Order: sequence, then structure tokens, then C-alpha cells
Amino acid sequence: MAREIKNELIENAIAQFQVEGTVESYERYGNGHINDTFVVAYEKDGKIKRFILQRINHSIFKEPEKLMFNIAQVTSFLKDEVRKLGGDELREVLTIINTKNGKPFYLDTEGSYWRMYLFIEDATSFEQVSKPEDFYQSAVAFGRFQKLLSAFDATSLYEVIPNFHNTPLRYEAFLKAVNEDKCNRAKDVKEEIEFFIKRKEDMEYCKKCLDEGKLPLRVTHNDTKLNNVMIDNKSGNGLCVIDLDTVMPGLSIFDFGDSIRFGANTATEDEKDLSKVSLDLDLFELYVKGYLTGCEGSLTDTEISMLPHGAKTMTLECGMRFLMDYLEGDVYFRIHREEHNLDRCHTQMALVLDMERKWDDMKEKVSKYR
Repeated sequence: MAREIKNELIENAIAQFQVEGTVESYERYGNGHINDTFVVAYEKDGKIKRFILQRINHSIFKEPEKLMFNIAQVTSFLKDEVRKLGGDELREVLTIINTKNGKPFYLDTEGSYWRMYLFIEDATSFEQVSKPEDFYQSAVAFGRFQKLLSAFDATSLYEVIPNFHNTPLRYEAFLKAVNEDKCNRAKDVKEEIEFFIKRKEDMEYCKKCLDEGKLPLRVTHNDTKLNNVMIDNKSGNGLCVIDLDTVMPGLSIFDFGDSIRFGANTATEDEKDLSKVSLDLDLFELYVKGYLTGCEGSLTDTEISMLPHGAKTMTLECGMRFLMDYLEGDVYFRIHREEHNLDRCHTQMALVLDMERKWDDMKEKVSKYR
């Protein structure tokens, strides 16, 4: 349910940004669950131009100024790269609208942070994969995002959510939750706990490769779902990667892997009938092809060969987090029924098991596009 915001707060925020024209209207927009999002229409010389206004949720993003620093640096770099290639920087990259005092955000009297982007017209973001081509186009878009940022120094960005995909650290937190057993639930999920303990080395492997210099640190998106790509209405091509709140240093194989975990699963994330859960190898191959097409040779051989590891690690990490939240009393992920987090955990476990059964097939499909 959307949080109520007084109209005067919205209108005051709108007035802070550098936009010419008269405000015609504003209304809530989209299905986002984190930030409060509005579309604002301005009229100038008989023409309407639209913008996206957002109030950043600083209960999740504790340091909005650092978050906006990251977005400003990354979008500026992307725009330069798109210009070099003769592209349309206003449609292919998010455009930040600065405030009248030149900042990429506005801090209101209640301590809320606001930002504004140019609205990307004639493009759509889809919540679910309704046809394989859209999944492919999202893969190309995220691959191209990686390619365009391949020369960007990832260490210059802030970690807006520290240790977000530090899987070994999350494993340690998981063991702590098991040992503390705050809600006396561990006795009922012994098999689930053992499942993740048995795969400790799997969860440490990618971080170990990073620490040993076998994998490079890159600029990563960290929320590579289909709905974070704008698809052009006319061409059907992936146009622009959006929702850059979690852009920070990370591993390219984790961006790839999270897309697979979510998009190539034949069931929903909380499906109770585990017979419906499997890795769709056709969608997996389609995403590999699209992602590597978009990357255009910017990944190392090791990164490419470890794409299946990225998929398995992200699925393990997510399942472990669902189980940890269940053990701690469902305090992080929103639940809609009893044992909802446990259902989510079971789905990820089933997907991991299917990946293990299809491991050689996954590797073979990756090798086709190297």
C-alpha cells in the first residue's frame, strides 16, 4: 500500500527542480515498492513534457547523498559513451534533473530526499516475461550496460548497501541466526539448514575468485530484473537500464545470475508446488546469448566461464536469506501468509537442485557463445 504524502510536500519538491514550463499535473506512477514515484507533466509553448519525481526511501537507503553521487557519476559516464556511439543519450540513459541550486537531489523540511528524471517516452517496462524476446532484450540491455561501463573505475563508487552480495559474510550471519534460534524454529527446518551448510564452498567460491584476482571488480546494477529495462515500443529493443539505486562495485556474474534466478525459473518465487520449479534451459541459453551480445567482448574468459556459478550462487544466497528471515521471525521480507519465507526458501532450493542436475548443460550452453 502506497504511503500517503501531503500534496504540499509534493508540490514543494516539484518546485525545486530546474524545469521550464507550467506544472499541468502530477500523479502516482508505477508499481515500485521502495520509493514513492510520481509522473509530473509540464506545459511549455503548447507542448507537454513529462518527468519522474521520486521520494527516496531512506529507511532502506541510509545515505541518499552517496546513492545519488553514484547515479550521477554513472549516468554522466554512460551519456559520454552513448554520444561517442552516435546514440540518443536522452532515451538510452537516465537523465537527472538538477535542483535550482545545482544538486541531483532535494532535501525537504521533513528530512526526505527527492530526485527527478526525464521521462522516457514511447518505451515500456514489463513486470513479467510474457514472451522470450523481451527476456532476450533485457539481457542485451544489461550486457550493454556492462560494456559501456567497462572502463569505469568501480572503486570510485560507494557501497550503498555494504556487503550486499558478500555471500560468505551472509553465510556467517545465517549461522548466527541458526545458533541464536530466536523464534525456536530451527528444529523444524533441520534439512533446510543442512542444505545450505553442505554448499558452503559453493557460496564462497566467487568471492574467493575475486579476492585472488581471478574475477575483476566491476560496476554492477544489482537488481537485474526485466522490469528495470525500458523496451522501445516501436523496435522492441532494450533501450535503457533504469532503477540505478543499487549501482555499486560488484561482480558481473552476479548481475547475470540474479536475472537467471528470477527470469529463467519456470515457477514463481514463492511457488508451493515444487514440481513446477525448474531451470528453463532455453531461457537460460537465450539470456546467455543476449548478455554476451550486449557485453561485446568486454568480459574476461573467466567471467564468461563462471556465469553458471553466478546463477547458482545468487540462488543459494537468496534462498539462504529467506530461511534466515524465517528463523528470525520474518522481519525483513514482507510475508503474506504463514511460512511464506519458508516457501520462498524451498523454491530457491529446488532451483539450485535443478541447476546441479543441469550443470553440464549450463556450461555447454555458455561455451557456445564464448
